[in-house]
Amino acid sequence: MRKNTGDERRRTHDMNTANWIPDLFMKRVHEEKDWTLFSPDEVPDLHDSYGKTFEEKYKAYEALADQGKIHNFKKIPAINLWRKMLSMLFETGHPWITFKDVCNLRSPQQHAGVVHSSNLCTEITLNTSAEEIAVCNLGSVNLIAHMTETGLDYEKLRRTVHTAIRMLDNVIDINYYSVPQARHSNLKHRPIGLGLMAFQDALYQQGIPYTSQEAIEFADRSMENISYFAIEASTMLAEERGKYSTFEGSLWSQGILPIDSIELLQQSRGTYLDQDRTQTLDWNALRARVKKVGMRNSNVLAIAPTATIANICGVSQSIEPTYQNLFVKSNLSGEFTIINPYLVSDLKNAGIWDDMMVNDLKYFNGSVAKINRIPDNLKQLYATAFEIDPSWLVIAASHRQKWIDQAQSLNLYMAQPSGKKLDQLYRLAWIKGLKTTYYLRSMGATNAEKSTIHNGALNAVQANAEPKACLITDPTCEACQ
Repeated sequence: MRKNTGDERRRTHDMNTANWIPDLFMKRVHEEKDWTLFSPDEVPDLHDSYGKTFEEKYKAYEALADQGKIHNFKKIPAINLWRKMLSMLFETGHPWITFKDVCNLRSPQQHAGVVHSSNLCTEITLNTSAEEIAVCNLGSVNLIAHMTETGLDYEKLRRTVHTAIRMLDNVIDINYYSVPQARHSNLKHRPIGLGLMAFQDALYQQGIPYTSQEAIEFADRSMENISYFAIEASTMLAEERGKYSTFEGSLWSQGILPIDSIELLQQSRGTYLDQDRTQTLDWNALRARVKKVGMRNSNVLAIAPTATIANICGVSQSIEPTYQNLFVKSNLSGEFTIINPYLVSDLKNAGIWDDMMVNDLKYFNGSVAKINRIPDNLKQLYATAFEIDPSWLVIAASHRQKWIDQAQSLNLYMAQPSGKKLDQLYRLAWIKGLKTTYYLRSMGATNAEKSTIHNGALNAVQANAEPKACLITDPTCEACQ
């Protein structure tokens, strides 16, 4: 349906699709075992099952198929189906890879229903049914606005998060709902989703490369504090306005916070989980408070893409690495050349910001990797999304996911995708406990011809032309020297 070739009448280019993958399938892939395809009308209860319950029912249906009591089924090697999924992802960017069991096993609201899917951007994982349409009100903390010379200003962050949670809770009551099922669901459970943006800006300000253990640590600590303050704020609203109606029986009511729900996943998966559980704050005190006064909101945390609001604020979107250090942005007002201001500042401080540097950046599409004059530490700091090993994105996301009761919109970038690389990356995402992934982004096979900055002429050799400065800084070139 998503292919760019074939009969257009059989294509749905605007439909966004995802695979909703149970853990049992991933185990079969790792163990190179068979997977059985069933007709859903013959196994209707699998749709609402997850974890060990799903495994038991699925294996029971396989036994019935082997006994000839189910006729409409097909056995194939699980690895073949997995490769087909990855092939489609490589070719079309779809279906996105999302994991059914972790979304349900770590959901605070598993007593009140089943998570059947995520939203479009894969960060909202709420229960749905014929009576309830999931609705979630989103907000994002601008991380760079809370940075000081010594790091995050946690007291300011606490004030911001407390204000944001109150605002998002207010939206639930004053919002317009187009269908009654959405209104019913939202007022009943009161879910909200607070996330963050400008993560890359915060790394630049600290001089921390995205591909470093320091960046992983910063991702962990920043999300831990946002999570702590958000849950704390929801308990304060519960004292003031009352608990949400389905609080009793939730993981919250049992004193099981997002960091604790990893254990539920561990019990179901066994050895197929490798997720860090380090914590630095006084979670015991907050855990006791949640049990005592309750929560105003069934869910409080989710990281959205923030593409538009990040542009408005002039910061990097969400948790994304820099896409390009130099690019052209188009809107109704025209085309605007955008350059990474942190890079410009550091190049000026290094005394190497000049017309030739501008030409070099333009030639290499904003990449600093091949510009010899730029020091190695700046090359590492300003590596762009396609120059970063995507496993770093997955590991950072895993450290955030342990604090989040919903999910995060995680784009993965791969300059030169291959079956082997995709296989390793998405297996890593599952092992590291991620709930969902978003777009797989790869680079185009061609690039536009470059033109000079001054007169727009193409970079072609002209007869009788005067020699000009090179677009590529070459230490062996007399003009460059």
